[in-house]
Amino acid sequence: MSSKEAPIKESPMCTTKGLGNYLWNDPPDENKWADCVHCGMCLESCPTYEQTGMEQHSPRGRVYLIKSVAEGKLEVNKQFMDPVFACLDCRACTTACPADVDVGGLIEEARGQIRQAMPLTGVKKAVNDLFLKGLFPHQNRLNAIGSLLKFYQKSGMQKIVRKTGLIHIMPKHLVEMEAILPEIKEPVRKKYKNEMVIKAKGKAKHEVGFLTGCIMDVMFSDINQSTINVLTRNGNNVVIPKNQTCCGALHVHAGDRETGRKLAKQNIEAFEDCEKVIVNAAGCGCMMKEYPELFKNDPEWHKKAVEFSKKVEDISKYLYDTGYEKPKAEIKTRITYHDACHLAHGQGIRQEPRDLLLDIPGVEMVHMPNADRCCGSAGIYNITNPEMAGAVLKSKMENVPEDVEMISMGNPGCMLQMALGVQKYGRNQKIVHTVQLLDWAYQKEDEWKNRGD
Repeated sequence: MSSKEAPIKESPMCTTKGLGNYLWNDPPDENKWADCVHCGMCLESCPTYEQTGMEQHSPRGRVYLIKSVAEGKLEVNKQFMDPVFACLDCRACTTACPADVDVGGLIEEARGQIRQAMPLTGVKKAVNDLFLKGLFPHQNRLNAIGSLLKFYQKSGMQKIVRKTGLIHIMPKHLVEMEAILPEIKEPVRKKYKNEMVIKAKGKAKHEVGFLTGCIMDVMFSDINQSTINVLTRNGNNVVIPKNQTCCGALHVHAGDRETGRKLAKQNIEAFEDCEKVIVNAAGCGCMMKEYPELFKNDPEWHKKAVEFSKKVEDISKYLYDTGYEKPKAEIKTRITYHDACHLAHGQGIRQEPRDLLLDIPGVEMVHMPNADRCCGSAGIYNITNPEMAGAVLKSKMENVPEDVEMISMGNPGCMLQMALGVQKYGRNQKIVHTVQLLDWAYQKEDEWKNRGD
């Protein structure tokens, strides 16, 4: 047993019987593995299996391990933990599976068991608690971090730290991440803090809630602003509930399902009066659509979560389904599109963002082979598993066409990871969110009108 984890403990609250060596409540759902016949159709879709060739690091292998613990054949220990936490949770295996086995759901439930049986201790626990409990659920604290980062960038401190080599006191993968930090701007929740509703431009057709996100609003507030611009341009009043919070995806991915449930409850209540909840981050949207999974043993909240999940829409699909003004201004660029895993595999959204891009005059779309292959970001996987994330990124970058100027996608984690790939492999493509390009086209059109062109 690793010295970093505490001994396995049995839960005194566990009332569920027949779970083999899962000793805690909320175990993996046997209905999720019941249809798996170990056919191997998932193998080629799995980034970790591609890199290792090891059966236990394949979807089929992980399902077998999870099932074996439930049958009492294996224990919840380090040998079980490693393959489960090495998974990127990219959901590509479910897309490939003829029986639609929900491997991602099983992985998250198994991680929940592992973290209850083998809780983090020492430095790992301190770092985990600092970020997942001390920062992400608290927007004011995140904004303070954002202000510090902004000062770091604007004051000249960043240049000094890089020039003197002080930056290299950090681990190599964090040095690489620092190099591609986006320019920090004012969060939209701070910008619009006194506005209950951001009014549509022209006649209002709909009123929607908008999830600003935690990291999204600190590091990519310009994308949030573009989302608001595009929504209001297309006849939507935009509501930003003040008591919304982090979606909980990072917590659930890390095995902290209890905190995930707390955050889910807060968001369900925050957006209670909204007919739609618009999300521009694929990982957040996928998590919020899966809130019912967190409350499968709580009938009251399960019902609320089901109703809430029906409201959640990715910005690209919402615009596609409700209709949007096709821009007239030209943005002349060659672009390729990367499918964020939790948009393509998690939510089944593939063509809608591509159609948004193709409706912009001057945009030439270049096909990316294996566009729905994971980039290695996977939430904070690129920080916790830098070696595997780096190998997956290398494979991804080999498929990015070299003769394009932009790479578009719909998830902030992917944007950071792909920016790292561009820098690391000597590329010069600009990383953009799909909604940004649409916003830029609208802005250019407005400039033309103002000049009388």
